[in-house]
Amino acid sequence: MIAADARTAVSFSLSAGHAGDAPEGRKLLAATPLTAENVTMDKACEGDDTRGLVAELGASPVVPPKSNRKEPWDFDKGIYRLRNEVERLFRVLKGFRRIFTRYDKLDVVFVSFIYLALVVDALR
Repeated sequence: MIAADARTAVSFSLSAGHAGDAPEGRKLLAATPLTAENVTMDKACEGDDTRGLVAELGASPVVPPKSNRKEPWDFDKGIYRLRNEVERLFRVLKGFRRIFTRYDKLDVVFVSFIYLALVVDALR
């Protein structure tokens, strides 16, 4: 999911349960026009490919390096703290039991309920 803040999902996609976050995130980033100057990411997406893609798209990647990196980089911890806004958006979505437990078998129905949950949250 690409989110602007705690209440605004810019783009999202469903992936297989065995798919990794980073490759799916790169596909989503490549398909979404970025308007932000900083892209705050989870450590799971701190690979060179993902950071390079964000730089190609004209934004600055803000992600801490994993502890086993041979050449760690500096990052803005103040901006990285804003990543919790995306986590708050996931918390809101998981507040809807139907989404949290994934009752729906068809992807189109599941995606529809994600849209519905985002609309209901926006109207609160």
